[in-house]
Amino acid sequence: MSNENRNRRGGKPRGKGPRQKKRGRPVSGWVILDKPFGMGSTEAVAKIKWLFNAEKAGHAGTLDPLASGMLPIALGEATKTVPFVMDGIKVYRFTVSWGEERSTDDLEGEVTDRSDKRPTREEVEAILPDYRGVIMQVPPQFSAIKIDGERAYNVARGGDEVEIPAREVEIDQLEIIDMDEAAGTTVLEVECGKGTYVRSLARDMGRQLGCFGHISELRRVEVAPFVEDDLVTLDELEAARGEGDKAVEAVVAEDDAARERGEEPAERPRVDRFAALDKLLIETAAALEDLPHVALNDDAASRVRLGNSVIIRGRDAPTEADEAFVTNRGRLVALGVIAAGQFQPKRVFTHS
Repeated sequence: MSNENRNRRGGKPRGKGPRQKKRGRPVSGWVILDKPFGMGSTEAVAKIKWLFNAEKAGHAGTLDPLASGMLPIALGEATKTVPFVMDGIKVYRFTVSWGEERSTDDLEGEVTDRSDKRPTREEVEAILPDYRGVIMQVPPQFSAIKIDGERAYNVARGGDEVEIPAREVEIDQLEIIDMDEAAGTTVLEVECGKGTYVRSLARDMGRQLGCFGHISELRRVEVAPFVEDDLVTLDELEAARGEGDKAVEAVVAEDDAARERGEEPAERPRVDRFAALDKLLIETAAALEDLPHVALNDDAASRVRLGNSVIIRGRDAPTEADEAFVTNRGRLVALGVIAAGQFQPKRVFTHS
């Protein structure tokens, strides 16, 4: 990722009806959360939405509670770019514990098979080529796959076995990072495409080696186009929010003290409670960096914001593209297509 991309951080009730909930701020951008072990993805999104007081939030790819690491969370209009991150290459670092297979293929489930056999490094190395490239994989029993309209994990929790068909997944790299033969564990790193279940890899390798296996530790370290350097922890986010809260409280206290003295509060610039927090955001357009991009002048950008097509100018400008985005003065304006030298907007951004 370029240095340029690494520096990209940067309501009243209406009518007479019941009081309406506040909508929050129209803040947009990406929070690349280093999700802690034990926290669910939905819980993480709710926490980030609250911290930023955002109107809207969503994540780009569920991460199990027993997994840690990268959970890209989109705020505001960045939610329009979620599909581009969902489709991105992902990198996981995981530990397989040999000798036991479990119902969930991780530490959460009950032991279903045991073996006294423990593989050597050479034995594990020998089977890795079978799991690289395009392979057929059966998702875990406890997964979000829908079978006859119902989530597989709901059926499995009821005690029934789910018949889940194998499906095609793509694994670009799979390598051993560390091996402790005495402890019966192997640390691996996998680079894979959308829909790959790392828990299934541990299960299938254990069966092939004749020793069984399950995931005992799982961490997602990359979701393209984001990398480890983009990660921010909950502690960092909470500290930034706390910094803003204290600044606001200090101003309120000063104003109250002035009133108690019979004085008018001093005039000062408005204190932004979210200034420190917003600096930890990554710009919305970062999710689109693999798409063709064209910078528009002010007049063309205004036309696009109204939903109109514009002629793309410039010697290096693309003439055809199924997906592209345009900016104006460094700000994302729209997603769309380029056909016959014209940009046709499909999604327009107002707070990017």
